[in-house]
Amino acid sequence: MERSELKQDIIRIWVNVCRFALAIVFIFSGFVKSVDPLGTCYKIEDYLAAFGWAGIVPAFIPLSASVLLSVVEFTLGIYFLFGIRRRISTLLVLLIMLFMTPLTLYLAIEDPVSDCGCFGDALILSNWATFWKNIALLIAALSVFKWGNRIIRLISEKSQWLVSVYTLAFITGIAIYSLYYLPVLDFRPYKTGANIREGMEIPEGAKPNVYESVFILEKDGVRKEFTLEDYPDSTWTFIDSRSVLKEKGYEPPIHDFSIVRAEDEEDITEEVLDDGNYTFLLIAHQIGKASDGNIDLINEIYDYSIDNGYGFYCLTSSPEKDIHDWIGRTGAEYPFCYTDDTTLKTIIRSNPGLVLLKNGIVYRKWSHNGLPDEYMLNGRLEDIELGQCDEKSKPRTIANVILAFFLPLAGFIGLDILFIRRKERKKAESQSGGGNPLDTAI
Repeated sequence: MERSELKQDIIRIWVNVCRFALAIVFIFSGFVKSVDPLGTCYKIEDYLAAFGWAGIVPAFIPLSASVLLSVVEFTLGIYFLFGIRRRISTLLVLLIMLFMTPLTLYLAIEDPVSDCGCFGDALILSNWATFWKNIALLIAALSVFKWGNRIIRLISEKSQWLVSVYTLAFITGIAIYSLYYLPVLDFRPYKTGANIREGMEIPEGAKPNVYESVFILEKDGVRKEFTLEDYPDSTWTFIDSRSVLKEKGYEPPIHDFSIVRAEDEEDITEEVLDDGNYTFLLIAHQIGKASDGNIDLINEIYDYSIDNGYGFYCLTSSPEKDIHDWIGRTGAEYPFCYTDDTTLKTIIRSNPGLVLLKNGIVYRKWSHNGLPDEYMLNGRLEDIELGQCDEKSKPRTIANVILAFFLPLAGFIGLDILFIRRKERKKAESQSGGGNPLDTAI
C-alpha cells in the first residue's frame, strides 16, 4: 500500500513539474510572438519560401497565422499554469508537439531556414537545439496528457471562464496593438538607444565568418557549381553566384546595413552614420505595398526636416518602377536609397515606418499609424522632448507588462478564494456532516 501511494505521489509531482515547464515555455513563446506579430509573419513566409509554397498561399495567411499562433500558445500556457481546461489544453499541447517535433527534426537536417523562430528575436536557438528542446517538451506533453487528472488546480472550475476570457482579451490586445503601432518590446539590434555603428563592429580577436563564393555556370544545357579553386575555362557561361558559409565565426548583431543612393548609386552609409545632426529615415521595404494613408503627414515631416536642416531619406528595397509609382501617387520629393530588404524589415515593423537617427544612434521609431504631427514638432528637435533619445528600459517594460497582466489575475484569484471556494467548502462540509473534505478546487 505504501509503495503504491509513493508511486502515485511521484507521478503527481512529475506531472505538475511537466505542467509548469510547459506553462513557462508556452507563455514565453506566445508572448514574444504577440509583441512582434510581423516578425513571426516574416518567419512563416521564410518557411513557405523554403518549401516552395510562397506563391500558393494567400498573402493574408502568414499574418493571420502569426496572431493566432501567439494567442493559442499564450492561452495554453496560462491554462497549464492555473491547471484549468485540462482535457482540451493537454490534448492541444500534445498535438502541437507531435507536429513540431518531426518538423524541427527536418529543419535540423535540411536547414532550409536559419532558425525556427520559436521565440522570435528574444531567444534564437539553432535548429538542432530547437529539436532537442522539442523532444523534452514532447515527453512532458505525453506525461500531462496521460495523467492530466493529477494536475493541481489553482483556481476553481466556476472561475476558470473568467481567466480564459481575460487571457484571450489581453494577449489579442497586445498583438493588435503591436501590429498597429510597434512592438511593445523590441528585441532587435535596431531598438531605440542602439548604436548602429557599434552593432556592426567585430570585437578585437574575434574570428569572423568565412564565406566561399560559389559560381553557377552552364555548358551544353548542363548547369554545375564551381568555386574559385576549380573555376572552368571560358567555354562555360556564367549564370549566377552566391556566398556560402564555410566556417562559422563571430557575426555582429548588425551585418547587412548599407545605404546606397538611388539617384547615382553612391554608398552614403558612413555619411549618414557619422552625421552629428538629426536624420529621418522613412523605411518602406516594399514600397509598392506600403500604406499611403498618412502620406500628407510624412510630406509635412519632410518639409519640417528641410526647414530645420535635418537629413531625410526613404530607404527601400523596391525596384525603380515601384519608386516612381510611389512618387506619382504621393507627390514625394525626398531622396530614395536602396537597403537590403531583410535589414529594413528588421529595423522597424511597419511599412512605411519612420526612424530618427543622430550620430548613428536610433533616437526614435514610429509606425505610420503613430507619426509625430505639427503639435509634437513644435520647435527644433534640439529643444523639444521629441529630439531626446527614447531609450526604453527593457526590464522595466517587461515588469510593467507582467504587472498589467497578473495584477487583475491576482484579483480574480482573491475573489475566487474569498467567495467561490469558501462557499464550495462550506457546502461540502454541510453535506459530509462537518467533516474535513478535500478542497473541491484541488
